[in-house]
Amino acid sequence: MSLILVWGGRTKVVRIARMAGQYAKPRSKPTEMIDGVEYTAFRGDNVNGMPLSDRSPDPDRLLGAYFHSAATINYVRSLLSSDFADLHHPESWNLQHKAWSLEHVRNPDVRKEYQEIVGHLQDALDFMQTIGADNDPSAKTVDLFMSHEGLLLEYESQLTRKHVPLINDKHTSASASKLHYNLGTHFLWIGDRTRQLSGAHVEYFKGIENPIGVKVGPTMLPEELGPLLDILNPRREVGKVTLITRYGASKIKDFLPFHIEAVKKSGHKVVWCCDPMHGNTETTSTGIKTRRFDHIVEELSQAFAIHQNCGSYLGGVHCELTGDPVTETIGGSMNLAEEDLQTNYQTFCDPRLNYFQSLDIAFKIAKFFKNQRLNST
Repeated sequence: MSLILVWGGRTKVVRIARMAGQYAKPRSKPTEMIDGVEYTAFRGDNVNGMPLSDRSPDPDRLLGAYFHSAATINYVRSLLSSDFADLHHPESWNLQHKAWSLEHVRNPDVRKEYQEIVGHLQDALDFMQTIGADNDPSAKTVDLFMSHEGLLLEYESQLTRKHVPLINDKHTSASASKLHYNLGTHFLWIGDRTRQLSGAHVEYFKGIENPIGVKVGPTMLPEELGPLLDILNPRREVGKVTLITRYGASKIKDFLPFHIEAVKKSGHKVVWCCDPMHGNTETTSTGIKTRRFDHIVEELSQAFAIHQNCGSYLGGVHCELTGDPVTETIGGSMNLAEEDLQTNYQTFCDPRLNYFQSLDIAFKIAKFFKNQRLNST
């Protein structure tokens, strides 16, 4: 995906994975009714279990979450250090490799469009190889940063450390030695349900030096944004705060322009990121939680257009996806239908994009950037 985005946007891409810590889940209700019996809601694997017999909160799960987070990060590090992301790998160079297979694309016009993008990308890679630019260290690996929602403060606070300067470190000021960092992740965000100005989550987040995100939905009043940013980023560091908007395809035009204007008035310089997933969740007539690919693309497309019209810049996209062939989101170039959802529905929480649908999103974004470049010339 990131290779397609780098080519399409002609810009560097910061890769942030929502993994190694995303074990707590915000729920709208503390309990749920199943077959006439009230159960404690599933709050994530570091609180309780999905089986109905395992819904009691268990503190030992916090230790399990820490273990699995550390194991996941170490596994990712080992992959990256063993040239997993090296452009010399066959899947980067060979269009016949399954990683570039477009057999899933049902629409011949869309398949042709994707093939053109992949062809251009292949030409660029071939050119790099010819002139020896592929020997640059940046072509052999990538930086991958970790992130998750900072929901369970008891867990996050135990992973927060005060900065300790090195012995004889003359470059660290006295004020810098008082700073605190959450060492459980690189990037932490506040959910749309826990961003109250006087709430415990905002109080915690204002005390850490990590780059942080804030989910912004339809319930966020424009007049709340300025005070919230003042609390979280009193020094007004550029890029310290990322605003992750999540409205839904049918609502984004009613809220995003006013939120952009509110941030401009506040004087803060934020990173804008579009989450086209969470505002587009629905339930089928048979009770299956899903999302529609067309709605996801529609919100993303509107976000690009609105930022452009408002003199702003969309700097990121927040997706829920997996490399597995799950069937949780309707649509995409493979034309996944509602009746196909049960084929390989695996999620215990929110529906995700599968491998092919994720590539679809990357191709859509690359096309937007290409059109933007053509229109600016």
